Amino acid sequence: MNKPYLHHLWTHRVRPVKVWYFLIPLVICGAVAVLALRNNYVTMTHLRSTVYTTDQNNGDVVAALQNLRTYVGSHMNTGLSTGDGVYPPIQLKYTYQRLQQAEQDRVSSVNSQVYTNAQTYCQQQNSTSFSGGARVPCIEQYVKDHGTTAQNISGDLYKFDFVSPTWSPDLAGWMVVVSVLLAFLAAVRLGIGWLLRTLSR
Repeated sequence: MNKPYLHHLWTHRVRPVKVWYFLIPLVICGAVAVLALRNNYVTMTHLRSTVYTTDQNNGDVVAALQNLRTYVGSHMNTGLSTGDGVYPPIQLKYTYQRLQQAEQDRVSSVNSQVYTNAQTYCQQQNSTSFSGGARVPCIEQYVKDHGTTAQNISGDLYKFDFVSPTWSPDLAGWMVVVSVLLAFLAAVRLGIGWLLRTLSR
């Protein structure tokens, strides 16, 4: 082992490269990364609130959802996935309620017209009945044959979750990469320094 050469490497090559050359930029880049990750989350939260407001106000939910999906899909720390939760994070409650109400209104309207038609039809079939007692079974049967019931609207079609990437090429992503690289270089500098000092003794 050439101790003078190792001592020369430590003294003239490694020791002049101070660890704080890496640590100070690491702290700065780490702080920027944290702030950028937080900004990603805050922006996602705003877009999610826009979806809820748009849903409540019967606005363009498709566009609001698309904006949220696009943002989450291209920025880290913005995930809206079910995970261990019981319910999906995005639920268009008001859209679903409006669709259910529209279906109930449709069924009510159709069945009202069916009942009117049943009365007319059964009146023609039993025109000689004065009390109308014979018409009741006829009307019930007509409504049963021609009436309609509400169709089931699957709530799953109005529940969404979006998965964010593990890493994204935005400010947060690049600052994370630089921070990791600086931490690695600082660790390498410490490791090489310790090794050269140990071997050159």
